[in-house]
Amino acid sequence: MSITGIVRKVFESRQRELEKHQNGGETLQRAVLSRLVAEAKDTEYGRSHAFAAIKGYEDFVKQNSVNTYEEMKGSIDRMRHGEADVLWPGRVRWYAKSSGTTNDKSKFIPVSQEGLKRMHYQGGFDAVAMYLRNNPKSKIFDGRALILGGSHAPNYNLKDSLVGDLSAILIENINPLANLVRVPKKKTALIGDFEIKRDKIAREAMNKNVTNISGVPSWMLSVLTRMMEITGKKHLEEVWPNIEMFFHGGVAFTPYRKQYEQLITSPRMHYMETYNASEGFFGLQDDPTDKSMLLMLDYDVFYEFIPMDGGDPVPLWAVETGKNYAMVISTCCGLWRYEIGDTIQFTSTNPYKFIITGRTKHFINAFGEELIVDNAEKGLAYACEQTGAEISEYTAAPVFMDANAKCRHQWLIEFAKRPADLQQFAELLDKHLQEINSDYEAKRYKNITLQPLEIIEARQNLFNDWLKQRGKLGGQHKVPRLSNSRETIEQLLGLNGFNG
Repeated sequence: MSITGIVRKVFESRQRELEKHQNGGETLQRAVLSRLVAEAKDTEYGRSHAFAAIKGYEDFVKQNSVNTYEEMKGSIDRMRHGEADVLWPGRVRWYAKSSGTTNDKSKFIPVSQEGLKRMHYQGGFDAVAMYLRNNPKSKIFDGRALILGGSHAPNYNLKDSLVGDLSAILIENINPLANLVRVPKKKTALIGDFEIKRDKIAREAMNKNVTNISGVPSWMLSVLTRMMEITGKKHLEEVWPNIEMFFHGGVAFTPYRKQYEQLITSPRMHYMETYNASEGFFGLQDDPTDKSMLLMLDYDVFYEFIPMDGGDPVPLWAVETGKNYAMVISTCCGLWRYEIGDTIQFTSTNPYKFIITGRTKHFINAFGEELIVDNAEKGLAYACEQTGAEISEYTAAPVFMDANAKCRHQWLIEFAKRPADLQQFAELLDKHLQEINSDYEAKRYKNITLQPLEIIEARQNLFNDWLKQRGKLGGQHKVPRLSNSRETIEQLLGLNGFNG
């Protein structure tokens, strides 16, 4: 029997537990809320919001307003300076550094011991449990796992307190036994300079029997490409004959799928999307034939959802399929009714399954067109499919009025494989966006409000250079896809040698 055949038994009881997600969503979520409130009732936040008197969801809503990072920042900063029992019991030593807000370059999300165990590591465990359930012939544990991570640094020079990428925090705290089956070495995994780290990871991993990889698709592709350069091989299975799985998350996989399928031609290769953020672990693609993810309901995350078309937050048991919601969470890391900034849409409520549609701040609605990231991904996928093009990175923003008093959307795209006719690609993208977004179609009607979109081809490595310039190369950093503001695209155009 293979090692995987033996280890598989460890996951069997959890596989049975996950069946409760099928029709017990409300029960699971009410239990999570009760547990969170009971544990935090003696914290400063719990006392000031009368947690001890909360009997259920309705009381919780009355006692707590929805919070943004700015509203919780003061409390989080006190925690970072060493104060205990502020938002969560005890002293929280770890802080996941996330992309910034309007007022700050970075957000610092508390990561408690409970959060590590009950959310992030549980999510990783469940991902494997689901994969083994779906793939009875898997030999994933008969080889190594390549896990990409970021880096971390001291937090205010406090003893044993660090800030950094969530992935680095997870690697730092991982069970030592896991290091026996993963690559690269911990020291390599936590290197801050991504270009140095990429080369070292490629060299360390290329002679190992790697069966599965985990990380952000864009950064993983960069590492694998480097390994192909070093080895002179064309396909990944020539280096790792037993590769069978990629657990990916952080950015949408659609723009990278074709490049991975060209790099890995093995029929045994599988892919699973995960929704793990600095703030928590929320979803897993439990069915490889379904692009939507299962919302994980028994971790220490209580969910609420704000309808994007207006209205008050609703609990899980009141959501509807097909509507766009902003996600609000309360967690065992001390985030209370915290608006995470992601938008999702439910595809099913039995079980609760969803797709990520974008960010509350990553959209273009300069002219009433309501263009969201999900629209952009589908439009680009269609244009790529029709032209054979492949995309590495992209961003888009409005041109409010040009020299001829015309308004349009401007797309800056870095192609892994450019289309033969860029104008045709633009027309196909524009056409499909009109087909899937009625607001965009209305604004494009007879070119009255919006002119045809414009595509500017980015030079190779432009987006990496932009991230590097900001000290954000590697880790979990990503390029804003859509924006109402021209700030990001102007910076990139400047690096591209084009002045808007």
